[in-house]
Amino acid sequence: MNARVNVLGSPTTATILKHLTAAGRAVSETGLSTTTQELVKIRASQINGCGFCTDMHTKEAEAAGETSLRLNLIAVWREATVFTDAERAALELTEQGTRIADAAGGVPDDVWARAAEHYDEDQLIALVSLIALINAFNRLNVIVQQPAGDYKVGQFG
Repeated sequence: MNARVNVLGSPTTATILKHLTAAGRAVSETGLSTTTQELVKIRASQINGCGFCTDMHTKEAEAAGETSLRLNLIAVWREATVFTDAERAALELTEQGTRIADAAGGVPDDVWARAAEHYDEDQLIALVSLIALINAFNRLNVIVQQPAGDYKVGQFG
């Protein structure tokens, strides 16, 4: 599979990605755990069918110490016992925020309330921003059919 355009070689894309990446760095500096951030990125990428981001964030999570068991169970987190209540709340918010078009009212209040039990206001803002950012990256990669499998840890960081 080849990408429809050379995203990584385009000056226009480089400018856009620079700003998206800067926003991602701002989120990573909020104190929201790296583990939670990677779980969120992987789950949204799975939902959106973004192979490139799923590849990237699975490898980054593994390099940061995440176990293969947990990585393999992200897609079925509801049935898995390996996630904390806070991680489960973040994954639920990720799913609802990623599938926002499927719910006429947006993210349900009960989903928000569960997340708010585990995260303070700044962390919630970071979580919501992260969900929005990974969805933007997913859409870019899915639309241009960016191939997956060749990502090397730290390649973009």
